[in-house]
Amino acid sequence: MKRAALWPEHRLPAHHVPPPWPGRHVRLDGTLVHVRETPATGPGAEPALYVHGLGGSAQNWTDLAGLLADRLDGQAIDLPGFGRSEPGPRYTIPAFAERVIRWIEHSDRGPVHLFGNSLGGAISVRVAALRPDLVRTLTLVSPALPFLDFRRSLQGRMLPLLAIPRGERLAAWRLAQFSPEVTAQQVMEACVADLTRISEQRRQEAIDEIRVRYEAAHYAAAYVRTFRGLVGSFLRSYLPGEGALWRQAAVVRAPTLVVGGRQDRLVDVRVAPQAARVIPDSRLLMLDGVGHVAQLEVPRTVARAVLGLLAEAEPGQAADATPGVSPGDAPGAGLPERENAQATALAAGTGESGSERDMAG
Repeated sequence: MKRAALWPEHRLPAHHVPPPWPGRHVRLDGTLVHVRETPATGPGAEPALYVHGLGGSAQNWTDLAGLLADRLDGQAIDLPGFGRSEPGPRYTIPAFAERVIRWIEHSDRGPVHLFGNSLGGAISVRVAALRPDLVRTLTLVSPALPFLDFRRSLQGRMLPLLAIPRGERLAAWRLAQFSPEVTAQQVMEACVADLTRISEQRRQEAIDEIRVRYEAAHYAAAYVRTFRGLVGSFLRSYLPGEGALWRQAAVVRAPTLVVGGRQDRLVDVRVAPQAARVIPDSRLLMLDGVGHVAQLEVPRTVARAVLGLLAEAEPGQAADATPGVSPGDAPGAGLPERENAQATALAAGTGESGSERDMAG
């Protein structure tokens, strides 16, 4: 594991809050997949694919994809049953990973720079492990890799729902009890550490996304079945078998950046450091004062780390990146106020506890 390097702040595009990138539906293996595209703004841009988390959508990547458009020609997909994509037959990590693989093959853009947040991070790990030929680099933001202490996640409150027959009906009823405005606020409070970093435009877009969910009869079932599949993958990862996510992480060969927020309320904060230790060619960026969706909360900081990762593969450019930062430094100090979070890039072994070492089983 390496310390993450940060690209110079002044080399990023000017501050801007773009609207959601244009989307389109594509028929893939008989069902419609919704894809948002962030056109490249620079010559020689390489293909990138962004994969959202549980309950999210392609819009979760709007800011980061825009900041990286000079280097990356981005596509962000809505997973089956989420965003504006049609529902799928199965909602498991293997099923989602196969869908991502099929999309990369269908779009004929591989290998891609692959990005995953939360559930999307677990999916992306599996894709990178099974199809290294399709992945140039891997960026994981608060990846939902296995942990067993669900007291460390707000999602733990949903576990009883999985034991209830037809629990998705109860979830749909519960969803209908709140207005889109209230639901959007609850989601942001769970995912974001500092809500002042979220612009009014992004808040309104979140409300609009919630309205789309209310109109989709399949959404509650997709959410509950996906959560059930995720929990199942967690449990299987501590049993023998090559399909275990931690074992798959150990065979990833793509250069990897792992980003974690120290105020993450959905994924155990020990997961990101453990992922960086398990994945062979990895670098880690832990962010103080940041929650579960760093690409939404502090996109410029995440973009700097991604560009630092990309620069390592380009002779003559790596020197432009800030070297790995020690825990006492604060690279966020030069950022605008809403991103003035202390970015701590941990070196191998820094802050490691016995429980973190044991998480991979």
